[in-house]
Amino acid sequence: MTKVVLLGPQGSSPTVRSTLDELELSGPIAVVTAGWEEREAEVDELATHVGRDVCNLRLFTRAEAALERDPELATALRELNDRLRTLRIYYQLRLSNAMSAIRDLAERETPKHKQELDEEIEHALGAVHVLDQHHRQRSRDAFLSFDERMTPSHRDSIGRARGKIRKELSRCKTLAIAGGHVAVLLGRMRLFVLDELIEDQTIIAWSAGAMALTDQVVLFHDSPPQGRGDAEVLSEGLGLCPDVVALPHARQRLLLDDPLRVSIMARRFAPSRCLALDKGSRAIWNGTSWTVAPGTRTLQPDGSLHVGGIS
Repeated sequence: MTKVVLLGPQGSSPTVRSTLDELELSGPIAVVTAGWEEREAEVDELATHVGRDVCNLRLFTRAEAALERDPELATALRELNDRLRTLRIYYQLRLSNAMSAIRDLAERETPKHKQELDEEIEHALGAVHVLDQHHRQRSRDAFLSFDERMTPSHRDSIGRARGKIRKELSRCKTLAIAGGHVAVLLGRMRLFVLDELIEDQTIIAWSAGAMALTDQVVLFHDSPPQGRGDAEVLSEGLGLCPDVVALPHARQRLLLDDPLRVSIMARRFAPSRCLALDKGSRAIWNGTSWTVAPGTRTLQPDGSLHVGGIS
């Protein structure tokens, strides 16, 4: 069973090296940096930090080369992405109205009828949860249709690259998955069906990498530059670490001192637990259960933040 380690941001105080040491993971590490797109090759800083050989799997570069050799697959992938963009627009329109109603309800001050108001908010959240799952299913159907029609892993353009990736990955006990553009990262890992190439490697992931490994990828920002932000489901993730919603940079992107917003977020995505991945955070999935480092927090339905565990 693959062990997955989700870390907080790896900016000024990276923790990949200490994680490798504590888990007694030796030897070279394979790295996926496809979310960095054209900057995929810039792994020198990571290599210096971990102090060992780094094998860059170059999923972004390999995908670009494969699609250039296979115009039919490239066309089908563009059609898939266009379909996904359309589905997302429809979802966002419905979600905006549904979340606006929840905010309007939450801002009402009716102490004499608090129970009734709470019940209305809960019912409205249930409707949003249904909408989230509807969009998730529609996105899943789009991916399944693409896979059934094109079967990328059986095409020579992808199959040859997968063979090289498998060989490089087999030399490493650890696979590190970095951040960047989560949709690009997830798309490249899906294209090469990376999860099927992972054997007994321990996976260490952070930022977009952590998001991509969960059951569902949730985009979030409570205070974006363009105004109020509503968290939205992008699509399903690879599902290698279940039952959590990964929230990197939570302290910067979420109003964690607002119990109502915390409560709405936690209740909306229940029974999955919303995991705040801030600086120094660490959560480990061993295939059956989670353990977390001290200080790692999860959002709770009552609006509080639970420290030191996933519950």
